[in-house]
Amino acid sequence: MNPRHQLDLHLRARYPLLWLPTAEEERAEEDLRAVAAALQPAWTVWAWDCADGFGGEEAHRRLPLPALEFIAAQPVDEPALFILRDFHPFLRDPQVTRALRNLAHELRGRRQTIILLGAVLDVPPTLTDEVTVLDYPLPSAEVVGAHFDQLLGAFVEHLEPGTREALLQACMGMSLVRIGQVLRLALAADGTLDERAIDRVLAEKEQAIRRTEVLEFLDPSEGLESIGGLDGLKAWLERRALAFTERARRYGLPAPRGLLLAGIQGTGKSLSAKATANLLRVPLLRLDVGRLMGSLVGESEGRAREMIRVAEAMAPAVLWIDEIDKAFRGVSSGYTGDSGTSARVFGTILTWLQEKTSSVFVVATANNIEQLPPELLRKGRFDEIFFIDLPTTAEREAILEVHLTRRRPHRLREFDLPALAAASEGYSGAELEQAVIDAMYAGYEAQREFTTADIARALAETVPLSVSRQQEIDALRAWVAAGNARRATV
Repeated sequence: MNPRHQLDLHLRARYPLLWLPTAEEERAEEDLRAVAAALQPAWTVWAWDCADGFGGEEAHRRLPLPALEFIAAQPVDEPALFILRDFHPFLRDPQVTRALRNLAHELRGRRQTIILLGAVLDVPPTLTDEVTVLDYPLPSAEVVGAHFDQLLGAFVEHLEPGTREALLQACMGMSLVRIGQVLRLALAADGTLDERAIDRVLAEKEQAIRRTEVLEFLDPSEGLESIGGLDGLKAWLERRALAFTERARRYGLPAPRGLLLAGIQGTGKSLSAKATANLLRVPLLRLDVGRLMGSLVGESEGRAREMIRVAEAMAPAVLWIDEIDKAFRGVSSGYTGDSGTSARVFGTILTWLQEKTSSVFVVATANNIEQLPPELLRKGRFDEIFFIDLPTTAEREAILEVHLTRRRPHRLREFDLPALAAASEGYSGAELEQAVIDAMYAGYEAQREFTTADIARALAETVPLSVSRQQEIDALRAWVAAGNARRATV
């Protein structure tokens, strides 16, 4: 929903207390003032902070309680919007919280609303029923485009064909302030805007994503050719990739939601996530779900909302949720040991997976499917669930070929790949790669090139997961055989 439309609805509905969590204070206040001015009759806008109060000479009103008293003293029949900047630290004082709660009760039904505006979302439990949190999205393509043209002025006309569009796409997912800073930096450093400016924007975007503390910007350099086997999964991904074209959008194809990859460790789930972003030619964001869990009340939910906001602003993009089973085990049963924080974060992500319309393709990976909440596996969360089993003989040969081609392309024909594939029954792709590396160590120690015999010896000395975790693998295969997932291998 357009942020101005959302704000307009809540003001006309006479919500007394709204919380707008955003670091884009200037843009948010511009929207708030525009909405207030468009109402009939127009609302008066008051803005407060602890440094300047309401902008007047009354120094005592820089304190939170006198500021709330000022709001309470305003005529009840005059429409007004009160913006309180960075008010959240004062809510640790029970007297301030109580005063704000009393004021919210008084404002009900009036054309007067308080907006708590700031980068931090930390709602005290005593205000949970009084405050309504409104997500404030990062700027849309239209807003970024208008800002871009206004910032650069006539210089836009001299850009190379396609450079403006490429720069705009690179800027998505950043605040207007950051966009302005990095474009001015590019002009100062290079004297013009060209391909170098795109690199500067991407570097700044990577820093911005890092600042979220839960997302990591990865370079998806490995493509589907780096995956040995998994032909069923590859074919499915190639079909879904067609939906990321302008022609598909004109046809009316909905944006693909994503997929869940289940299987034991080392079978290629992570590599498949990276290869998906490479195939789609879009940015790859990795979500560390463990970092979502903050220590303060409301912090985890705020981080989840910020993650979703950044991912959607980056669209089209691939969001890789790694080891989702470890983060949300026990959520359905309620035994998480964190006072419901995991359940609330899970609910936020689950709702987004169900309702999102943006081109954020989610790839979730899981080792233990039994730990996943059943709600996550229902149709509508993902387009498909794939099970990646231990590689077949043909896939093991293909995996060995990938790793040997990467390390000894000129000697590939010297290795007996069929014999090694036959000798590695039950080995995962990661275990095959490690056997090649162990063979390289053996050859280097002996001051010679490593051979098929070195790889075979390394395999023989390895106890594969198919032996140490046989019971878990059997359970996974039974779950798939019951029709719960598709096999990644044709």
